[in-house]
Amino acid sequence: MNQRTEDIDVLVSEVGPRDGLQNAKGIMPTEDKLKWIETEAAAGVLEIEVGSFVPPKLIPGMADTGDVVKGALKVEGITVLALVPNLRGAENAFKAGAHKVTIPISVSEPHSISNVRKNHKEMIEEVRKICELRDSYPEGKRPHVETGLATAFGCSIQGVVDEFEVMRMAEAAVEAGVDEVGLADTVGYANPNQVKRVFKSTRAAIGNKLGSAHFHNTMGLGLANVLAALEVDVRTFDASLGGLGGCPFAPGASGNIVTEDLVFLLESQGLRTGIDIEKLMAVREIVTAALPDDQIYGHVLLAGLPKGFKAAAA
Repeated sequence: MNQRTEDIDVLVSEVGPRDGLQNAKGIMPTEDKLKWIETEAAAGVLEIEVGSFVPPKLIPGMADTGDVVKGALKVEGITVLALVPNLRGAENAFKAGAHKVTIPISVSEPHSISNVRKNHKEMIEEVRKICELRDSYPEGKRPHVETGLATAFGCSIQGVVDEFEVMRMAEAAVEAGVDEVGLADTVGYANPNQVKRVFKSTRAAIGNKLGSAHFHNTMGLGLANVLAALEVDVRTFDASLGGLGGCPFAPGASGNIVTEDLVFLLESQGLRTGIDIEKLMAVREIVTAALPDDQIYGHVLLAGLPKGFKAAAA
């Protein structure tokens, strides 16, 4: 795992090779995924979600995740992260050597059933089993286990999501043994005031176990929600290169916030990400060449960096 987080103010976690590709029209070859990961790491990205251990019949583009994890482990300086929906997925991820796994728990129970075919009680029990598996490893060699609370700000199936339910699910995940809980705006319904309110109440419930924010740009508020989260001391944000992604099990879920735009937003405010934005933008060439039928987004690439722009570290 990387040892450079002390040199940054905000951790940008790249989720494109998983969240971006799970909804792509095409299937990216393994070698192109690894080239993407290597090139982003060279640009200074410290954490990359490289895939998900799900049945290939559900998401064919993730069939090679074991090989991608093993290849990514050869890239120096990054935390290799994988999504696991159940115990079997965690077993495969741990066996492959992933540094960190994310377990999705939907605060909206209808979304949970659509996404992982389990209700809340069943999902928390799955989390407990995964944490017991983690604890069977020797200290110092245990993967980091986090849960991402999906649909924490609203759901395109259920509609409004009770904020108290977010707190309740966060507490249940911590009680089951997770190292960290992140909040995800899976369908992009969040607004800045809601973001501040939900992060504050969740932190009051679980303290320093509260971790990352994951925003989508469905309503055009993705970066505004990042600013709101920064105001309440969130310091880890997921993003996807070119805005690729969306949840295939949530109707209307559009792409993630754009990694390049997020880095520009943070660096322009004097917050250090450790990422070279020009090198980061060059990674898009790998993605567009491997996925010619998929559209990618981003304001910074279209407009170019402002004249005289200096990164925070400079």
